[in-house]
Amino acid sequence: MSPYDFAGGSLKLKGVMDNPIKKKKKKKSKQEKEQLAKVVANEVGASGSTGSDKDKEDGRKLEYVYRQKTEAELKFEEVQRKRQAERIKKTAAKSHKERVAEYNKYLESLSEHYDIPKVGPG
Repeated sequence: MSPYDFAGGSLKLKGVMDNPIKKKKKKKSKQEKEQLAKVVANEVGASGSTGSDKDKEDGRKLEYVYRQKTEAELKFEEVQRKRQAERIKKTAAKSHKERVAEYNKYLESLSEHYDIPKVGPG
């Protein structure tokens, strides 16, 4: 037999057709089943009640979610609003023509970067 002899047939892939790999499903314990039953029973019981208990629970949850701002946070927001108002007034004070003139003046004052500096005599 030469090492290049081939017996024939197709490649067999794991998990295909003949012997598929099956994942094991986790079984729920008795405790989990009891907890689920309690939750379902509470939901069914709560839907039949007047709803006042439910409102109180929602109010408690909202108290924990909503947080009032501290004095420092309020002052910080106030200062930010003032600065933004000043910025808006500053930009609104100049017309486009004045801004363009100011920018041109600034560009004239810059040194020309493309000039070749003279180094040494001559």
